[in-house]
Amino acid sequence: MARPRAKELTERELEVMQAFWELDESSIADVRDSLAAQGRDLAYTTVATLVRILTEKNFLRQTNDERPFRYAPVRSYEDVSGSMLSDMLDRVFGGSREKLLLRLLGQKKLTAQERTVLEEILRENKR
Repeated sequence: MARPRAKELTERELEVMQAFWELDESSIADVRDSLAAQGRDLAYTTVATLVRILTEKNFLRQTNDERPFRYAPVRSYEDVSGSMLSDMLDRVFGGSREKLLLRLLGQKKLTAQERTVLEEILRENKR
């Protein structure tokens, strides 16, 4: 019996979505070329299958009726990354943002730029 298709993104589906977020409306060939330039040389048919799956999952939509077909993201990077982060927060850290932050900040020392950004976020949250 086949496993039911996941509602969220697999690793490869996420790679394809990242290419679409970067390129916006694009053809399968454009996305394949973008992935290849980043060192992910996938077959055209593999990318086409991933695009079909992403379309079925409503992450992408076809924007034209003639070949080559073009696709555009339905869900934004912010929406998808927020959903994935919330899922990870719940599953891995039991919903505790404190545990997530401690783990994240304990991994390695913050750069000066990262520290500045974090301080700005904390100041904004105080207001």
